[in-house]
Amino acid sequence: MNNISKILILACATAFAAACTDNVQTVEKPRVIVTCDPELDDNNSLIRYLLYAGDFDTEGLIYASSQFHWKGDGKGTSQYIPGREYSRQGRDLGPQTSWRWAEGEKFIDNVVDAYAQVYGNLKVHDSNYPDPEYLKSIIRFGNVEFEGDISQDSPGSDLIKKVLLDEDPRPVFIQVWGGPSTVSRALKSIQEEYQGTPEWESIHAKVSAKAKLCLSGQQDQTYKEYIQVFWPEVESIMLNAGVTSLGYGAKRAVVNKADTVYFGAEWTDRNIKSKGILGGLYRVWGDGKQMSEGDFTDYFGLSGYSVEELVNMGYWVWTPPLPYGNFISEGDTPCYLNLIGNGLRAYQGQEFGGWGGRRKNLSEDEKKAGFTAPYAMRAVKDEVLPVFLPAIQNDFAARMAWSVTADYSAANHHPVIAAPLELNASAGEKVTIKAKVSDPDSNSLTLNWLQFNVGTYNGEVEITDADSASPSVIIPSDARSGETIHLVLTATDNGQPSLTKYHRTIITVK
Repeated sequence: MNNISKILILACATAFAAACTDNVQTVEKPRVIVTCDPELDDNNSLIRYLLYAGDFDTEGLIYASSQFHWKGDGKGTSQYIPGREYSRQGRDLGPQTSWRWAEGEKFIDNVVDAYAQVYGNLKVHDSNYPDPEYLKSIIRFGNVEFEGDISQDSPGSDLIKKVLLDEDPRPVFIQVWGGPSTVSRALKSIQEEYQGTPEWESIHAKVSAKAKLCLSGQQDQTYKEYIQVFWPEVESIMLNAGVTSLGYGAKRAVVNKADTVYFGAEWTDRNIKSKGILGGLYRVWGDGKQMSEGDFTDYFGLSGYSVEELVNMGYWVWTPPLPYGNFISEGDTPCYLNLIGNGLRAYQGQEFGGWGGRRKNLSEDEKKAGFTAPYAMRAVKDEVLPVFLPAIQNDFAARMAWSVTADYSAANHHPVIAAPLELNASAGEKVTIKAKVSDPDSNSLTLNWLQFNVGTYNGEVEITDADSASPSVIIPSDARSGETIHLVLTATDNGQPSLTKYHRTIITVK
């Protein structure tokens, strides 16, 4: 699992319909470290993440703290930060010795244990799924005792430090679903070890280029107060267009109202909650559970109560309750949607665009706010990207079905696309892209080529035979040397559930 993994894509590329050249192009799996706190949406995001574990080289699964969850040191030491949950909305509970952290918390272990039980089924459908014993070996506790405490190393920060310093040159996409204190401590430990030594300049440059932070908001102050100050070149993945809403209140935020079905009780039960042990761990409204016993902000396990009734029961109601069985949240899932190997290659450039959205020029308000995360709490409309929600949810449903299906022929699988990743062409030149598209289940396929206007060429290109495997385009005469044009094939089958695969061909103007 720690070796560089590559997906070999056999491509047939041409600049003219009559000229065809066979070649092999590769796409590397992204290296990923997950850090998460025990919020119920982290639990749900982790379940989905492991169903895509074959798409990643996962290097760590780490318990983290945040302003919403921290363990305490078990010695009675307290912490108080004004404006936190314990001192909001006219309430002030004073210093706390821990906050919303269950005794013996092990939600990561529980999800990985469940994965282990369905691993045999998953391997039937995708041989790339990692061995559960490997995943268990990379579980660590990070800096969980207090919010924002980076004064000491932890097993989690040590693991992150080791990965950032290793000789694998690939970027490491660090998922920060809780607070960034464990990541901050890893960077601080590197700084403490090397600053003032002859190696510091090269180490600082190497780590700055390697670490890619996928922040789910700023859930403690260490990103702003430490990372941005001492590691300003570390890239933060900032998605502010085309983001799919999967957070709390997602059902109220969908772009196409017909898509609310994907957050309703019927769809969620049929496709997720009823699917074996992983489905059983997935949190939905009214499931009778709490992440931490007695947590008066976690009323999601209850159903049939009004806001007033919940308040009278002592709960701090911060989002309206929904009926039994409805989707609650996967607020952190947009942080890794662009890393999934669906053919969009969105992690190769923040502006590329994919299931997690894309980055466009930040507005002045976003710059002032120090914008650092996907807008996971609501949908962000975009003039460039299509609405991906149905494809995202159907893909999740298919993988949940894999987890309980031992027979390959009894489940649906993705279309397969072989096509060029990169082409070069001159302005005015006609380019025919020759792709090969098939379906392993012999389902019927619908094909569609689109231009994602995210390249450096800002104009539109006309695609001929866009519903075929071999479309043609004429490079516009005003395209300049070095500019890029992104063409994306969408192949959707008619299986149950319907699955979509993509392929992005980037044309660079000569």
